[in-house]
Amino acid sequence: MRKSKIYKILGVLILLGIIGGGIWYWQLPTRHKAIVKSFLFEKLGVVNPNWKVENQSETYKMISPEFYIDGIYKSMEGPKSSNYVQLSKDSTLLWLTGFHVKALDAKSLQYISNDFICHTNVDFNDVNYYSSFHLQKRIGSQYPRLTSLSHGMESFSFPEGYGVPMKGNEYLYVTTQSLNHNLPDANFWVRHEVDINYSKEKNLKPLMSRTAFIMLPFNQSDPYKSPLDPGTNQCIPVETKNHTYDDGKGNKLSGHWVIPVGKNTYRSSVNNQLQIQDSLRLHAAAIHVHPFSTRISLFDKTTNKAIFSSKIVNHKDKIGLTSIEPFSSVEGIWLYKNHEYEIVLDVNNTTQTEQDMMGSMFLFFYDKELDDLLQKK
Repeated sequence: MRKSKIYKILGVLILLGIIGGGIWYWQLPTRHKAIVKSFLFEKLGVVNPNWKVENQSETYKMISPEFYIDGIYKSMEGPKSSNYVQLSKDSTLLWLTGFHVKALDAKSLQYISNDFICHTNVDFNDVNYYSSFHLQKRIGSQYPRLTSLSHGMESFSFPEGYGVPMKGNEYLYVTTQSLNHNLPDANFWVRHEVDINYSKEKNLKPLMSRTAFIMLPFNQSDPYKSPLDPGTNQCIPVETKNHTYDDGKGNKLSGHWVIPVGKNTYRSSVNNQLQIQDSLRLHAAAIHVHPFSTRISLFDKTTNKAIFSSKIVNHKDKIGLTSIEPFSSVEGIWLYKNHEYEIVLDVNNTTQTEQDMMGSMFLFFYDKELDDLLQKK
């Protein structure tokens, strides 16, 4: 076979590969496109995948790699990056006291609008963490996410005198993701600065994290069909692969759903997520919601009263969250096993199209069992 014919065949195969790859790429969801682009940028050397890390006195500061913003990225769709964090090289007991994230211009590293921050998740290795405190029975009891910062609540600290204890040489896993609700013609790069505050004091009270979030039933045979009866509290899931759960009875629930135009209220029992054995004292809560939320509450159905409510302020002239009211209490609020609890979320979709929604809380309770262990040591 002549070389010229071989080159023609190779050229045709390459062309077909490019066309096929292009078709495959354009059929991907937005968040998967972001993953592909980030991977290519890293492999081609367009961006440096390494984080910039600086461990100052009681503040672990990180700056993420560059994120390319080239269009609309709704919640959980934008480019992201992850990094392992080790606060010290030895097993000294440290106390996590606060978390902060800010958006930066990729070149100047000057602060810009936090509208380009989707969320920053802080995960831990529950096997190592609980084993180090001889609390192996807790391993696997919950998803090992310590907390999450998100658009509207980009800064969060525990009340004075409280913190989450951990050995300094254990690892945290931090993932931060970008966002862009309002600039369809965007063409720029951003970074995220993530700070973790910690203390070396020995007289703090330990907190443990419990994650609670709204899960709504949907039609398993036709998930994207609007519920015939809105009173059934059914939803239309954004997708059925991620954020889909089983209620233990074979019914599917979604933690990421679609809201119609106008005002609506969504509620979901969280007793199974709280896992209260007798009683727990709540001291802090970090909130994660999407734009068009207006209020979220942890509600005690037994007393018919809210444990706390967080007011949520939306931008007036564009899509986004201006602020989420935090919950923090030195005194704490008691929750009891024989009470029924739920999360209640109020929304107001002021656009003319459906929008996506989530309602989550990272709840921090005084950990008496761990406190007793630490006092013995």
